[in-house]
Amino acid sequence: MKFTGKLLISFMILIVVSLANQPALDIQKTQAQSTTIEQEGDSVYIPDNPLEIEVLLKRTYLDGDMSEELVTETIWALEDFWAKYENWQLVDIDEKRVVFEKKVNDISPLLKVNGFFGLQEDGTLSIFNGSPEQADIIHSFFQIDMRKLEGKKKEELKKGIPIQTKETFKEVLEVMKQYSTGKNAVEKKSLTF
Repeated sequence: MKFTGKLLISFMILIVVSLANQPALDIQKTQAQSTTIEQEGDSVYIPDNPLEIEVLLKRTYLDGDMSEELVTETIWALEDFWAKYENWQLVDIDEKRVVFEKKVNDISPLLKVNGFFGLQEDGTLSIFNGSPEQADIIHSFFQIDMRKLEGKKKEELKKGIPIQTKETFKEVLEVMKQYSTGKNAVEKKSLTF
């Protein structure tokens, strides 16, 4: 997991402050409800009330699509929390929310289910949500030189080429680059593989 020492220190301070601000109980009751575990000579304190925090998970897919998922985590031990998100990059943190992001080496679930390559009226290669006839454009790439494009490929793009896999996504883009006019359409999101 990539994060700065400053963010980690901030998070640890937040945990300590949150636990310290728990409703005051008398010492005997607190000791009865909390647990101390001895591990290899070190004492590990487990609070009686865990910290609950919102975690925002941001995913960016190869096709440029982004998704966000908001979950509430109950934190009993920081080590467990960090281990759970070790493959994520820590982006932001405050007393109520932690934000992680991840680049996913795959196409988005939307494209797998309903994504089609097709052409706009001006010859711009685009991805559509559904068939190109529905004109629900998700992403635009570059303009195709229609004079160079073979009849079979033109018909496939007119009907729509279902994407469904990362390999199909990359293959169609690579093949279509050779027919590019060199004029880039306005891309809604940048793409890198």
